[in-house]
Amino acid sequence: MEIRGALARLRRATGLPVAFGGLVEPGRRHVRISELSGTATPALSSLAVTSGNGLGGKAVALARPCAVTDYSVSRQISHEYDAPVAAEGLRAVVAVPVVVRRRVRAVLYGALRTAVPLGDRTLGETVQVARDVEQALLVREEAAELLAAAGPAPGADPWREPGAGAQRERVREAHAALRALAPRIADPALRAELLEACALLTARQTPSGAVRLAPREVDVLACVAAGATNSAAAGRLGLTAETVKAYLRSAMRKLGARTRGEAVVAARRAGWLP
Repeated sequence: MEIRGALARLRRATGLPVAFGGLVEPGRRHVRISELSGTATPALSSLAVTSGNGLGGKAVALARPCAVTDYSVSRQISHEYDAPVAAEGLRAVVAVPVVVRRRVRAVLYGALRTAVPLGDRTLGETVQVARDVEQALLVREEAAELLAAAGPAPGADPWREPGAGAQRERVREAHAALRALAPRIADPALRAELLEACALLTARQTPSGAVRLAPREVDVLACVAAGATNSAAAGRLGLTAETVKAYLRSAMRKLGARTRGEAVVAARRAGWLP
């Protein structure tokens, strides 16, 4: 899903007529080209690109962007994949790795059918699209890990188990971090998925209909619950300290709380916070 959407964004941002890419297959040293956009033939479909070989393999091995002006005659790469590249008629090509947690997870390619140098703007836009994919994959993985860590054993109440206090604090810190990250995600579908994951971390009840908090009020309260000061919450959320104070005051009024601590407790009771 992330790769397909990224290729469409890459073509829009760069003007390159062809884009393709795929994920590094788990446990293997190659990228499987799974998504094509703007291609005229199936020549590249399902191609397995081994680390170190060709342009994409070089990008995987070095974990950095690589580009050539004329693929078939370039002396900067090996030529195991000349046949499918030539069948598609590609000449100038850029390959950018998607790196998550210091490991290459995918490669995005953009290409022209003419042998001209790809400018800095094209390269920069391609790299930015790859960074967006990195963030999307990282958020998805972190959300899954946090949900798994927060999930109770069958028939168990996680808040009554030994060490529950430490686990509760980890869940609250994770909830605050994910809520702070959500507004910075450009993909609306992924952002909605992340917020749904955040809601699962509040676990044992749905928010009470008697108290309606705005999303930013929940964001601020989540940071406060994790021990953040107003200025620290502002830094996490990309807001000013005065804006954080305003959201906090509004949430306190709705919750009938006189202090920050009372607001957090009331928000937990109402089901807005874990």
